Amino acid sequence: MKAIKTELPAGGMGVSAFDQREIDAVTALLKDPAALFRHRGEIKGNCDLFETEVARYTGAKHALFVASGTQALVCALSALEIGPGDEVVVPAYTYIATAAVMDVGAVPVIAEIDESLGLSPEAFRKSITPYTKAVIPVHMQSVPCKLGEIQKIAKENNIFVIEDCCQALGVKYKGLHCGMRSDAWVWSLNFYKNITCGEGGVFFSNDSASFQRGVFQSDPAMNMWDTGLKNLAEDVNPFSRGGYRGNELNAAVARVQLTKLEGIVSKTRGLKKHLLGRLNKPANYTLQYVDDPEGDVGLSFAIIANTDELAGKLSEGLLAEGLAMGSVYNGAFPDRHVYSNWTSVLNKVGPTKAGYPWRDPAYKGSVEYSRDMCPNALSLLRRALRLTFNINMSEVNMEEIAEAINKVDGKL
Repeated sequence: MKAIKTELPAGGMGVSAFDQREIDAVTALLKDPAALFRHRGEIKGNCDLFETEVARYTGAKHALFVASGTQALVCALSALEIGPGDEVVVPAYTYIATAAVMDVGAVPVIAEIDESLGLSPEAFRKSITPYTKAVIPVHMQSVPCKLGEIQKIAKENNIFVIEDCCQALGVKYKGLHCGMRSDAWVWSLNFYKNITCGEGGVFFSNDSASFQRGVFQSDPAMNMWDTGLKNLAEDVNPFSRGGYRGNELNAAVARVQLTKLEGIVSKTRGLKKHLLGRLNKPANYTLQYVDDPEGDVGLSFAIIANTDELAGKLSEGLLAEGLAMGSVYNGAFPDRHVYSNWTSVLNKVGPTKAGYPWRDPAYKGSVEYSRDMCPNALSLLRRALRLTFNINMSEVNMEEIAEAINKVDGKL
């Protein structure tokens, strides 16, 4: 008999928690069309209220709601005055949008990952040049990366840390919400995230001057609107950049979802602990390294096979037991989270033939890319078999998953 006897339920995180409350929040807005615009003087709309509520939830001093996680990241880059001539280190395993450093004229430097499937601190150290201005550690699939080591190296070299927490809503690191010990950090509220409003993002900062620059990045007319967002730091001159303004409909949904976040991550955290507690000592794989197991919210679970051959055998064996658990990088799908599929970046393609930002006169570095530049990352991702959990799953599902893994691993 197959180990998987109970069908694994489909579903997601925040999107599977939708109920009448989100519907009511949107319906109320549609009944009052004037309330659909963000800037209404002294009247606080959903964007304003969500920013207050999410700052309170995380402990951040400042939060700005924008249209996407990518745009939140660009706000963070501008907040720290990163631009032409600067290099920013990014991990080889992250969504391609993390390379958005190009949007402010900076050059991305792609660095190896380690068994955490996050940025390798040692690879970060080796990637530092005289032009390195910032590093962007990413907590992939809500698993905390080796943040403490990365922050220590950054501090030693006077480098900014921008945490990409787009997949890590609700995740904590050493007792605090991810981002709280960094120079800036961002969330995504995309459809697939721990909470969602379809599309949306949040830029966070604990420094008023930095936050003010990020705010100006978000709206070319920000200093002209009647809003307190333009008066946070007197020594920051207004400038006009992108049009990233969040909208009231999305913010209305985000406010409801925020009240559900702890319940959502509590469920998946419990599921992952239940699974881990039932696994035998592995013979042919190791578990993904988690730098802060208590901060992990249990969105995902990964085992790393000892060899490519064993990865194939484990995957085939698990499928025979009713569990589809394939490797992250296997050629079957051009995963946009794996650097080797970032063709536009690897080929240094910009919006014009001028080759911006790599051939910007301000840039004095000489970064080069290739599809095989991070062999350790590709090896790890070929051998990493991963599951994504959702809030519709149960402890029975976890017990059967553990049974399947133990059974297949014990036979090889």
